[in-house]
Amino acid sequence: MEFGLVLQTDPPASNVVGLMRRAERNGFTYGWTFDSAVLWQEPFVIHSRILEHTEHLKVGPMVTNPGTRTWEVTASTFATLNSMYGNRTVCGIGRGDSAMRVAGRKPNTLARVGEAMRVIRDLAEGREADVDGTPLRLPWVSDGELPVWMAAYGPKALAMAGEQADGFILQLADVYLTEYMVKAVRAAAEKAGRDPASVTVCVAAPAYVTADDSPEAIAHAREECRWFGGMVGNHVADLVSRYGEHSSVVPEELTAYIKQRQGYDYAHHGRTGNPDTAFVPDEIVDRFCLIGPPQAHIAKLRALRDLGVDQFAVYDMHDAKESTIDAYGKDIIPALR
Repeated sequence: MEFGLVLQTDPPASNVVGLMRRAERNGFTYGWTFDSAVLWQEPFVIHSRILEHTEHLKVGPMVTNPGTRTWEVTASTFATLNSMYGNRTVCGIGRGDSAMRVAGRKPNTLARVGEAMRVIRDLAEGREADVDGTPLRLPWVSDGELPVWMAAYGPKALAMAGEQADGFILQLADVYLTEYMVKAVRAAAEKAGRDPASVTVCVAAPAYVTADDSPEAIAHAREECRWFGGMVGNHVADLVSRYGEHSSVVPEELTAYIKQRQGYDYAHHGRTGNPDTAFVPDEIVDRFCLIGPPQAHIAKLRALRDLGVDQFAVYDMHDAKESTIDAYGKDIIPALR
């Protein structure tokens, strides 16, 4: 199992670069950032600095979307970074939540995501692609390589990830839901004539390492990670509006907890203490996140690995960023390798 670090690109950017360097020293192999141009600083500029100041770390957005940049610009950005630093980027992509809604737009359709994945990958790897009816190619690309990993929850998105993506990003660490969704992705890949094992599976969720499992320590960790249930709840709310509360194609284990959800202010998106996530129960925090002493993390990660998870990406947005990175490097990553 490999490990990634996920950060928001809050200023100063030097802090983001420093944490990514710390992660690489501790055995992390991927560095991910949010991509929402209004809420945070432009990630690709910071990716360039991360790549310059690390040796092997692969970087990418978790996740970009097809609506905030034209596809040839996105492809050219990835290809430029790869040309400068040696094919060390990954394109995480999805429909777009905060990036689109903050700007007053709706998330992209799945059809648009699927088309964008093909175009961005082809252009970044030097092949010709059709962009809005015009055939384009980046003539300066040589030996380009850009894996495209798709974030998904719903049945149609999971199928698309299996059919088209190089990797599948699942933004929660619930063992039951991971098994359910990985099976759906692999079944779609096999049906499309692909090797199911060729689709990399990345689970991403907050991790908070405590010194012990005392009630006080666990309660504090839960409060630091509760925001994540609200963020996932945005996507779940979309699924409920599309498929209904008791759909046979979306598991109730994913949807039931948002019944008390009142709304969501993106000004607090991904932030500890987000007032719009008070509805998230402790059970969801425990299921979706990894909290507790190192052995609790190791046990859950082994269960996820046995389900076919290739990478665990740590959302490191809380009051223990450095100590979490260090604890993973000292105790957790060695146990999973």
